[in-house]
Amino acid sequence: MRGIQGALLIASLFPMIAGFLGFWRIVVRFLSPLSAVPLVTLTGLGLYQLGFPKLANCIEVGLPLLILLVFLSQYLPLIAKSKRAIFDRFAVLFSVALVWVYAEVLTVAGAYDGRPQITQLSCRTDRSGLITAAPWIRFPYPFQWGGPTFHAGNAFAVMAATFVAVVESTGTFIAASRYGSATPIPPSVLSRGIGWQGVAIFLDGMFGAVSGSTASVENTGLLGLTRVGSRRAIQISAGFMLFFSVLGKFGALFASIPLPIVAAIYCILFAYVASAGLSLLQFCNLNSFRSKFILGFSLFMGLSVPQYFKEYVLLTGHGPVHTSTISFNNIVQVIFQSPATVAAIVAFFLDCTLDCAHSSTRTDSGRHWWGKFRSFHTDTRSEEFYSLPYNLNKYFPSL
Repeated sequence: MRGIQGALLIASLFPMIAGFLGFWRIVVRFLSPLSAVPLVTLTGLGLYQLGFPKLANCIEVGLPLLILLVFLSQYLPLIAKSKRAIFDRFAVLFSVALVWVYAEVLTVAGAYDGRPQITQLSCRTDRSGLITAAPWIRFPYPFQWGGPTFHAGNAFAVMAATFVAVVESTGTFIAASRYGSATPIPPSVLSRGIGWQGVAIFLDGMFGAVSGSTASVENTGLLGLTRVGSRRAIQISAGFMLFFSVLGKFGALFASIPLPIVAAIYCILFAYVASAGLSLLQFCNLNSFRSKFILGFSLFMGLSVPQYFKEYVLLTGHGPVHTSTISFNNIVQVIFQSPATVAAIVAFFLDCTLDCAHSSTRTDSGRHWWGKFRSFHTDTRSEEFYSLPYNLNKYFPSL
């Protein structure tokens, strides 16, 4: 844990420097709707292994929730014809509560007694005395595991993971702007968000978290499902999370939710993020063979390359890059196991280099649609959607 703390503290410098000093702004200025499609799409679609494969570990719990969630969020609002958006906004809460009680009944009734270990881990709600072992109140504090230790190999590996998080968070930010009915995100705002992500990773390292922070793909999908894009709702939710984080019993209670229930929700939320990426196709010329090649090739490589790296590890115990420098091996493995990162690199490179001098390329890529929003101040709505609260724009200006 002390080594993880040190690695996170060092790795947090990358997004903070890239974000707050504007280096990431320079990169995303070259991003077009065409190259953003594979990035955003695979930010959601690339997490497919966390969906139905995990749900199927306890099909009698996961599948009812998936069916119930689809019914409550999509069909019931049409059947009820209510003017108030109740069922779609609270579909997750209703369905999780019902199926969670159902899973508890199965556990108490002994439905999983004597079943295989994987089934019990996935289905039971009373795993390993989770609630009884948790303290009532526990305040996290800086360096609770001791002083951080620093190792160059660990730091570079976590920095590679941070780079992946930066790329995937960019896709998540774009998807959130789509579902929030906001204007295309100015590059300076994307860069600012990456900088704040670095601050979050720094706090993770300081307080001894197991991993760093990244933009929540799940919350972006929830934004699409509930159509609630209010900042106030997010701020209140964050307040609840901070308050209940010190109540160990409360956290253990939610940790007792069977994982197939979470996986069933992922099937819906990740699909929303993937569809946000596909919606960007409306800005591209799909009659262009250049556009078709960039889209198809980047999406295919975004799925194929990570699969190769994962299978290689399973067969040999190490990645395809197997040099004497372990840290370099880890860096390559981390980057190329991310579908969104691979797809974004391929699409970004092709879009910036392939026939870029032709007069129709700008239109085919949809750059003319986003041109107006390259600067924060060229559109009056940017202030409405992307200004920071409490006059923080004075200290973190967007240019």
